[in-house]
Amino acid sequence: MNVMKNMEAIFLAAVVLAGVTSAASAASANAHERYNAQVSIEGKQMAVVTVTAKRLSAAEKAAI
Repeated sequence: MNVMKNMEAIFLAAVVLAGVTSAASAASANAHERYNAQVSIEGKQMAVVTVTAKRLSAAEKAAI
């Protein structure tokens, strides 16, 4: 009989729990999509970095 008296509170708690869960799930999916968009490389090509600088001589290395 006590359950019937508190049915409204139980229903509201279930609705709030469902709302919070769905909002957290949506936020997690958005964060995952944003992360994947940042780290994807188009065309499956290797990223190449070219460094053009003169090498230090032995004397310059010793001075450092």
